[in-house]
Parts: sequence; C-alpha cells; structure tokens
Amino acid sequence: MSAPRAPLRFRGWCCCRRDGEGPLGLILSGRTEDPDEAVHVAFAATAPVDLPDELEEVTIEFLDARRSRISSAGREWIIEGPAHVHREIATVFYRAIPPRPVPWHKRLFWRVVLGLARWPPTRKLFFG
Repeated sequence: MSAPRAPLRFRGWCCCRRDGEGPLGLILSGRTEDPDEAVHVAFAATAPVDLPDELEEVTIEFLDARRSRISSAGREWIIEGPAHVHREIATVFYRAIPPRPVPWHKRLFWRVVLGLARWPPTRKLFFG
C-alpha cells in the first residue's frame, strides 16, 4: 500500500469538467496555493450529480488509493475511484534553469536579415 498523499488546496476558482463517455468521469482544473502552479486532478469515477461546474477554494483529501474527498464552501463530496494528479511544472522548471544567452553571431545575423526585410528593394526581390 502506498503512503497517503498530502491534501491538495486550490486557490480561487476551480473548474469541474465531467466526461460521461471516457474513462475519466471528473476532471478538476485550477491553480494551487503553494507552489503556484496549474494542476489537473482526474478521477476514474462518475461525478456526483450535485457537484457544480465551478467551485471556489477547493481542498482535495486523498483518503486512500480509491477514495477522495472534495471540500468547498462547507460542502463535501466523496469520490469513489482512483485519482491522477497532473501538475504543470513549466514555471518552476524555467525558474530553476537560467536562459542561455544568444550568441553574438546569431544576433548579428537576425539583425541583418530583419533590416533587409525592412528595405523596399529587398522586399520586392523576395516577395514580388
């Protein structure tokens, strides 16, 4: 048995998308508090009928491997099915790795090409 996951807290509004035909019955999408990143939680279970299309300040507690509790504004829903959490880590990734400086010869090349593209005889030569 795997270790229980920490609760997941969304800040602001969270979108609830139902997928009646696919294997994922419910997908919650929003932004987490700490760290600030886009997160999608997909449940392989049917969505509760009384779950609205949007929720505010959502907390998802993973009770065990097949049960989760969604809490928002004093209401709770128990989801009976496995959950998959997908985090968009691009912001954190690019913050950790500094950008590579552009070599001087590439900058010179593009400056010349764009300068020629501005010049009317060159535009006429290449673009008719």
